[in-house]
Amino acid sequence: MNYTSCPRVSFDFTGRFLPPVLILVFIVGLVANAWGLKSLWQNWKKLGSVNVFVLNLGLADVLYLLTLPFLVVYYLKGSEWIFGATFCKITRFCFNLNLYGSIGFLTSITVYRYLAIVHPIKVLGRITVAHSVTISVLVWLLVAAQSLPDVFYIKTSGNQTGQCYDTTHDTSVEDYLNYSLGWTLTGFCIPLLITLGCYGHMIITLCSKINSNKDMKQRIVRLMFILILLFSVCYIPYHLFKNLNLWSRVLSKNGKCHNWFNRVYIAHQISRGVVCLNSALNPLVLLNTSKDSGSVLTAARQLIMRPFISTVSTGVNEDQQLHHQELGRRRL
Repeated sequence: MNYTSCPRVSFDFTGRFLPPVLILVFIVGLVANAWGLKSLWQNWKKLGSVNVFVLNLGLADVLYLLTLPFLVVYYLKGSEWIFGATFCKITRFCFNLNLYGSIGFLTSITVYRYLAIVHPIKVLGRITVAHSVTISVLVWLLVAAQSLPDVFYIKTSGNQTGQCYDTTHDTSVEDYLNYSLGWTLTGFCIPLLITLGCYGHMIITLCSKINSNKDMKQRIVRLMFILILLFSVCYIPYHLFKNLNLWSRVLSKNGKCHNWFNRVYIAHQISRGVVCLNSALNPLVLLNTSKDSGSVLTAARQLIMRPFISTVSTGVNEDQQLHHQELGRRRL
């Protein structure tokens, strides 16, 4: 990147910050995902249709984690990519698959929870493993289609440093900014709104229906809050500062300088490190969820359906009483 007309941006911050973060994510992520996949295997039947999304989420994490050693070497060598232009694009493509695949599968899990809690009667027995497999395939195809244009942008520099850009070279930064904004809308903002809408409706439903079991209600609401918090912390800063950094590069390329350029660049690098943590946090969240997800969802479904069950039971009891009374009259 060439910023000759503006104050120098401290690119050396990336080399100091990202390597230890990526090493931590690689170690913790591999252990957590291995643990998560083992737990998934042991509780495959208990988790039901959701386990398909959990499996795909784990596969997306492992796919990205396997590229981290190469990125660590890259940043430790002062942003000098020695593994070839093709593998640079593959590495960045795997990151995008992991990032937006994780968002897609977390959103799918959220929608399934929403249907199970808010509309238990409508979906009872209608959601099968085949539906989950179909949705998972669609998520992979959609994420791949969104990520594919990124491959056609310039990813490596022509100078001796051999940089492997996470976005693209300055020559096409304007087009990439437009692409990134559209990508942010479809790949992140829409799933975020769906997630917030589902959890918001679930909380309202649980607070209005579950009055006899406050402990259960608090556990479910706390779980929802943790998931929304992690979703927001990992993904919102990354997309915000990624686009701001691209915009600062466009302004700098056009000779418009601002003092906030360096701060935005550093914030973007920090957000890149934070968003990588989703590969380590996803299995931990899912493990925490799967420990009692079946019991929590079952209890919530039963408590929500209790008025309907009570009505049916009352009707059956009344029919039985009328039947016994009729038999008594006949005996008389």
